[in-house]
Amino acid sequence: MGKPNILMVMADQLAPHFTGAYGHRLVRTPALEALAERGMRFDAAYCNFPLCAPSRFSMLAGQQATAVDAWDNAAEFPARVPTMAHYLNLAGYRSVLAGKMHFVGPDQLHGFTRRLNTDIYPADFAWTPNWDEADDRIDKWYHNMESLSDAGQALATYQIDYDEEVRFSTARQIYDFARDADERPWFMATAMIHPHDPYVARPEWWNLYDHDDIDLPDDTLDSPDPHTLRIRHGIQADTIGYTDDQCRNARHAYYANTSYFDSLLGYMVRALEETGQLDDTIVIATSDHGDMLGDRGLWFKMSFFERSLRVPLIMAGPGVANGTVGNVCSLLDLLPTMLDIAADADGDRASGADRIEPVVPLAGRSLWESATGGHDPVDETIAEYTGEMTSEPMFMIRRGRHKYIHCNSDPALLYDLEADPLERNNLADDPAHAELAASFAAETAGRWDSNDIRERVVASQRTRRMLHAAMTIDGHYSWDFTPVRDGTNEYIRDHMDWAEAGPRLRFPRTATTMRAHGG
Repeated sequence: MGKPNILMVMADQLAPHFTGAYGHRLVRTPALEALAERGMRFDAAYCNFPLCAPSRFSMLAGQQATAVDAWDNAAEFPARVPTMAHYLNLAGYRSVLAGKMHFVGPDQLHGFTRRLNTDIYPADFAWTPNWDEADDRIDKWYHNMESLSDAGQALATYQIDYDEEVRFSTARQIYDFARDADERPWFMATAMIHPHDPYVARPEWWNLYDHDDIDLPDDTLDSPDPHTLRIRHGIQADTIGYTDDQCRNARHAYYANTSYFDSLLGYMVRALEETGQLDDTIVIATSDHGDMLGDRGLWFKMSFFERSLRVPLIMAGPGVANGTVGNVCSLLDLLPTMLDIAADADGDRASGADRIEPVVPLAGRSLWESATGGHDPVDETIAEYTGEMTSEPMFMIRRGRHKYIHCNSDPALLYDLEADPLERNNLADDPAHAELAASFAAETAGRWDSNDIRERVVASQRTRRMLHAAMTIDGHYSWDFTPVRDGTNEYIRDHMDWAEAGPRLRFPRTATTMRAHGG
């Protein structure tokens, strides 16, 4: 075969800990499990920034968020930054985006030659944090405990509306790929909003679970670290708080919406099967970050703890072996992996003119070797955070069994994740781990100039807040993407030959239409 198609399906705020595919005893995720049964499941995959937009920008660029100024959910993604879509275009792919990617700025394509939907969140500077007044809440858009007090069931929400639109447009695009005459391979990124809060699910997904079976988190923590306390305060968990009933409702809806997302993934895989493209398509399922879901008394993301930072990553399709990979990896690795996929047609890795080389250094590594059953000697990744709930940059290094967390305003954190998966025992001041902690501290100081990054963050925040204020004085100027549809050329119009258009859009084609259209 030639180059395989690539379908990347992203959830939003889905921690692998809360999926049946990764062993949760309750949560039903048959589509993810089916993908893992015929492909490769990565068991230590991380995002590189536990917040929606910076995580996606970093993933698309294959660069650390600080390298592309992706400071927070209102930081502009520069049009000058090459993305996986740009590279795959050059490798001969058609590139299409469906759903959420949270692009901020006037460039709403970033290499995708077609985009099917508007985004669910604003594309302007409205959500800019303020480190000059880091202790003050911005009530208009900060997370809060209403996500728990309002958790439950509904027939419709803006998130359900959005994902249903994305589901339909993705499936229709998969059919369009099958019935058009363009034989080039395609790359499609489809991004849903579920199971992101607010935690509200339709009854058919809610009713999959017995409410009394919903497990409550282990929120015991003898001495919370400063960032945990900042998040608790920022989301009002320490002032308004929440009850066990609200916690169970929120987790129930999250599990239900995880099953809903899983059904959307299954719907897309079924479209690949129905159109005969499954055997020619590599499917990648992942998320932009996780959700603490009550662990440590925290909700949502914005921290380097496992349920916030870990993501599912499952890959299946031509050339992909069946198994699991225990090595630490991250979303930074997806771009180099896709470059290898595009260059590995017929199982022989291409070189020279057939290979698209990055024009800027990439921060990740290709996972294609391990995905195809080979050995990956690397077992590490990094993460950054410069969003709300802090006033200093935060950094994380995960290597092997250990995780190290640094912030200039906080004591260092060091965890042995094999011995302490809930991250309750900080080893940073343990004499037995003094050498390891010192080594991580030195590496962090060498990798990042925290003071310089803070100056860049604060300068960017001040500029963006000023620009947003100036642009909202007389109405509202928006960069939000508006999908373009040409209704004059859809379905059947009077300038078309219905006898030609009807058969052309039928799938599968009859023997008569195949002869008429040369295929």
